[in-house]
Amino acid sequence: MQLFVNDLTVMDFSYLCPRRGMVGESWIVDVILDGGLNEESMVLDFGLVKKQLKRLIDEHVDHKLLVPADNPLCQVQHNEAEERVLVDFLRGSGLSIHLNCPADAYAFIYADEISMASVSQYLKEVIATSLPQNVQGLTLMLRSEVINSPYYHYTHGLKKHDGNCQRIAHGHRSKVVVFKDEQNAPDLEQYWATRWQDIYIGTREDLVELDTLQLSSQAQSMDLSGHYPFAYESSQGRFELVIPMAESDLIDTDSTVECLAQFMADEHKRMQPSAQFKVMAFEGVGKGAIAYA
Repeated sequence: MQLFVNDLTVMDFSYLCPRRGMVGESWIVDVILDGGLNEESMVLDFGLVKKQLKRLIDEHVDHKLLVPADNPLCQVQHNEAEERVLVDFLRGSGLSIHLNCPADAYAFIYADEISMASVSQYLKEVIATSLPQNVQGLTLMLRSEVINSPYYHYTHGLKKHDGNCQRIAHGHRSKVVVFKDEQNAPDLEQYWATRWQDIYIGTREDLVELDTLQLSSQAQSMDLSGHYPFAYESSQGRFELVIPMAESDLIDTDSTVECLAQFMADEHKRMQPSAQFKVMAFEGVGKGAIAYA
């Protein structure tokens, strides 16, 4: 017997890619359970599937930075005493990425690259130990939202957030809808899809001096003049990130979706003062904010 649950959850996270750098992503999770019927004549109660499996996925992937631990560009140093991890992603050509964050900010995927297949295998191993004995098989299907209009991948951190959004490197795959003078404007949507393709959106007040960061000895020996150094303290600890300027965009506010929507609307107003703009900015799948200028 098979039990299926579509749209179990959406995982919002970022990952390190040798070609694209730090990539914000949103994947929808569908699940199939194989097994015999239990004493309730069920494979597993739908409520338990939604509660237990979603909790495990949220704990191990959602709002984390996924690191391809077997990739030769990746160097990882664990500080077990302080529960912190240093990560260097040595892409070369001034595009390296460096982090020093609490251990919970990462998920280490033992593969050469982050893909739906490697993440699915990682999650299957995590979930398998928590399933009842009558469940003998688990299939996880990861997929992207079908978006037939412009979208972008962005990474950010929200230092004021009480939950996991405070992690400095998590992200989303998000569409954007722009209206100019009450008419849909696909060209303006494409502007953001191009400007924020695989981007880190940083808040200016989180910029720090490079020499104040506790980076790895490898990072300290490198010329990082073409990088932005970010750091902040939040309830989960201190987060530090050094990322190429060429793959970043700076704003003067926090990078909540509300602030991003307003930033986008204000940018269009700045470029075309005589027009009126409405921006619907999404944060992953099915949620977001609307701003006007």
